[in-house]
Amino acid sequence: MQVKRAFKYRFYPSDAQAAELSRTFGCVRKVYNMALAARTEAWARQKRVNYNATSAMLTAWKKTEELAYLNEVSSVPLQQALRHLQGAFSNFFAKRSKYPRFKSKRKSRGSAEYTRSAFTFRDGALILAKMNDPLDIVWSRPLPEGTVPTTVTVSRDAAGRWFVSLRCDDPSIKPLPATDSAVGIDVGLDHLLTLSTGEKIANPRHERRDRARLAKAQRELAKKTKGSNNCANARCKAAKVHARIADRRRDMLHQLTTRLVRENQTLVIEDLTVRNMVKNHTLARAISDASWWEFRSLLEYKAAWYGREVVVVDRFFPSSKLCSACGTLQDKMPLNVRTWTCDCGTSHDRDVNAAINLKAAGLAVTVCGAGVRPQRRKPGGQSATKQKTPRREP
Repeated sequence: MQVKRAFKYRFYPSDAQAAELSRTFGCVRKVYNMALAARTEAWARQKRVNYNATSAMLTAWKKTEELAYLNEVSSVPLQQALRHLQGAFSNFFAKRSKYPRFKSKRKSRGSAEYTRSAFTFRDGALILAKMNDPLDIVWSRPLPEGTVPTTVTVSRDAAGRWFVSLRCDDPSIKPLPATDSAVGIDVGLDHLLTLSTGEKIANPRHERRDRARLAKAQRELAKKTKGSNNCANARCKAAKVHARIADRRRDMLHQLTTRLVRENQTLVIEDLTVRNMVKNHTLARAISDASWWEFRSLLEYKAAWYGREVVVVDRFFPSSKLCSACGTLQDKMPLNVRTWTCDCGTSHDRDVNAAINLKAAGLAVTVCGAGVRPQRRKPGGQSATKQKTPRREP
C-alpha cells in the first residue's frame, strides 16, 4: 500500500503572485466563515446542512453584487474550504473535536488548497490556477521519482514566510525488518526523555534559549499603536522569533522520533493529558516548550509508516511509585524525589524506574492483550482487564 506523504518547501512569490494568493486566502476565509455561520444558524433550528447545500450556497453567493469578487480567484480552493468545514463537523459529531470556530484574519494562518484540476506540475515547475508563471520554489529535497502531486497547499505563516506543500505517494516508505527490541519512554522536564535502557536525552529548552530575544521583540510590539504599519512590522519580528523556536524544536523531535522508530519494534509511552497539565501556571511554559504532544504525534505516524507498534499506557498507571525489581507500590512519591530506595534494597532513579515499568506494562499489553490499570495493592493485587485504546488528547 502506497503511503501518502506531504513534502513542504519554501518559495518566494513575485508581487503579482503574492497579491493573487493573498486575495485567495481572504476569499477562502470568507467562504469558510459564511458557510459556518449558515450551518450554525441551521443547527440552532435543529437542521443539518451538508457539503452539497453549502456548495449550492457558494454558487448563489458568487452571483450577488456584494460577493462578486469571489469569481476573481480560483473556485477550487473555495470548494476545498467547504470540504474542510464538512470534515470539521464530521469530527464534531463523532466527538473527536470541539465545535468548529470562525477563522480570524489576524490569528488564523492563511492557506489555500488546490487539487489536480487547479495546478500544473511539469519538470519541477508548479503553476497554480489564475497564474501565468511558476512558483519560485526552493527544492530542499527531491520529490519521489515518478510521482505527481495530488493536492497542493499554499500557506503563509505569521512571520511572512511562504510555503507550498505537495501531497503525493512515497514508494520509499516501507515496513522495516522486524526486531525483538522494545523500549519504555518516560517524558519529563529535567530530561526530555528517559528510556528504559537507562539513556537520558537532554531537554534542549529551545524557548528558554531565545527568551531574551523574544521578550525584547514583544516589548517593542507592546509600544506600537495597534493597526499601524509599525505595529505590523513589530508583530512580524516577534513572529520570526517564535518561528525560529518552533523550527528548531520540530527538527530535533523529527530526528529523535525517527531514531527511536528505527531502533525499536515496540515503543511504550504514557497517556498524558497535556491540556490539563498546562493549567499549572508554574510548569505551563516548560511543558509547552517540551512539546510532548508533538513528540507523541510524530512517533505514532512514523511507527505506522514503518511497521512498528506504539503502546499507550493508562495515565493512572503508577510507573514512578512502583518498584521495577519487586513490584512494591510506594504510598507517596513527590516530584522533588528523584532517587529512592525500595524496601527490597533496590535503589532507583525515578525516571529510569518509570521507563522500565512502562516497558513491562506495554509488553504485557502486547503479549497478553491485557489493559494496564492502576495498581491498588502490594504485589499480587494488580488487575489486568481488556480495555479500549485510550483516547488521544489533542
